[in-house]
Amino acid sequence: MIKKIIFFFIILTLIINNSYAKENMMILKLKDGDVEIELYPKIAPNHVKRFETLANEGKYDGVVFHRVIDGFMAQTGDVKFGNSNSPDFNLDLAGTGGSELPDLKAEFSDTAHTKGMLSMARSADPDSANSQFFIVFDSAPHLDRGYSAFGKVVKGMEFIDKIKKGDGPNGSVTNPDKIISLRSKK
Repeated sequence: MIKKIIFFFIILTLIINNSYAKENMMILKLKDGDVEIELYPKIAPNHVKRFETLANEGKYDGVVFHRVIDGFMAQTGDVKFGNSNSPDFNLDLAGTGGSELPDLKAEFSDTAHTKGMLSMARSADPDSANSQFFIVFDSAPHLDRGYSAFGKVVKGMEFIDKIKKGDGPNGSVTNPDKIISLRSKK
């Protein structure tokens, strides 16, 4: 009888963990392949909620990687001017827009910006994050405790590494790659 109870609790734990894992996973479709992202709702709950909302509403679909600096990061998420499917698309303005939702208060943490980390882009105002985010190509400790890290690539980083790189110190990209789709993993 005790073995049956222990077995029951083990199975229940596995089901709960699997359910939790799926609800905190996203699939980012790029031209070279699918990327799995694990979200960190305990570290940055409001940023995770915003990211999931915009993604599941399809707001990130067609949005370009407008700023990509080799060895540093790939930035995307300008749903206003960076959406190549929108009549408002303007590559010269990509990186200056956001969603119609209010800006988010910073959720800085001790989470290190290591390879594959997702973090919200912002202006000089720490409470200005909205829809734009970036994925770091390599460790970037100078971003730690100054940007709201909210997730990490757990599979498919090789596809992130293939995103077309920009030119110059700003990393502006001509004819940039784009997000095909971004949704919660079902």
